[in-house]
Amino acid sequence: MADDENRRETSRLWRVYKTTKQMAYDRGYTVDEDELDISLDQFRDQCCDATGAANKAKMSFSAIPTSQMLAKYTPLPTKARPEPQEPTIGTIYFEFTTEPHIGIKHLRTFAQFLHDRNYYSGVFIAGDTVTASAIKQAANLPITIEVFSEQDLLVNITKHELVPKHILLSPEEKRALLERYRLKETQLPRIRVEDPVAKYLGLRRGQVVKIIRKSETAGRYASYRWAI
Repeated sequence: MADDENRRETSRLWRVYKTTKQMAYDRGYTVDEDELDISLDQFRDQCCDATGAANKAKMSFSAIPTSQMLAKYTPLPTKARPEPQEPTIGTIYFEFTTEPHIGIKHLRTFAQFLHDRNYYSGVFIAGDTVTASAIKQAANLPITIEVFSEQDLLVNITKHELVPKHILLSPEEKRALLERYRLKETQLPRIRVEDPVAKYLGLRRGQVVKIIRKSETAGRYASYRWAI
């Protein structure tokens, strides 16, 4: 019975791990293509101990942004700041915690870990639920931390046939869109950053995504959403 439970837990964490790698790739981080659809056997070889149990320390990983991602996170020059701007993105660290119950203390410790190792931001993946107060307080930490439960990542929601493709616009693309249609960003339809797809993609307030849907008449059509 214990062996069966061990196998089920390993299989569950394999699915979570695979979705997390896909999430990093879909955001624009550098991830090897063979990691995006890692097999269960490969996961056992890489992330499990001698007993076959998954080792969450081995599951944790970092990823660096691609040049395309850096471009999408580089603010446009302004009159007040005409010089070239630095990207507001950098190396990210994905932590799979072994702690059963997560509070703000754990997130503060994770924030210190990220700071000490010069990571730009982090994703904290908990096996159980995280208190609402901890998530609220995490927004005030000096480094960006996103919090997911393992349950959130059991399935890659963006692969569902009813979920349309979401593409983040660069600042230049956003400006061109608003100029083309003579719009202010506040006039665009909105998407909340808490939306499951927005959270998966790590959208920030003020960003715009292009959403491509299938159409029986037009083949495909695009709409745009402003993240709030």
